[in-house]
Amino acid sequence: MVGTHRHVQTADERVLPQGTAYITDLGMTGPTDSVIGVDKDLALQRFLSQMPNRFEPAKGPVSLHGAVIRIDPETGRGLSIERLRVPLPD
Repeated sequence: MVGTHRHVQTADERVLPQGTAYITDLGMTGPTDSVIGVDKDLALQRFLSQMPNRFEPAKGPVSLHGAVIRIDPETGRGLSIERLRVPLPD
């Protein structure tokens, strides 16, 4: 079971007693120097002015966040879960 809402990867991955691999939030895949993927200056301008504006994707380095889960093929239970954070080249 994986969650994906807060955009910041949590460090609470574990396998629960009956074999459920769990992490609260996988994190966001996208630009690392951004506000949830949006150009930070545009997001800040919208927040400070309280006026709508067009969001544009941020530019620059990106990273892939996720998890690698090993599952027992016979039982379907999780054997392990490992957080994954991979910086990608520009």
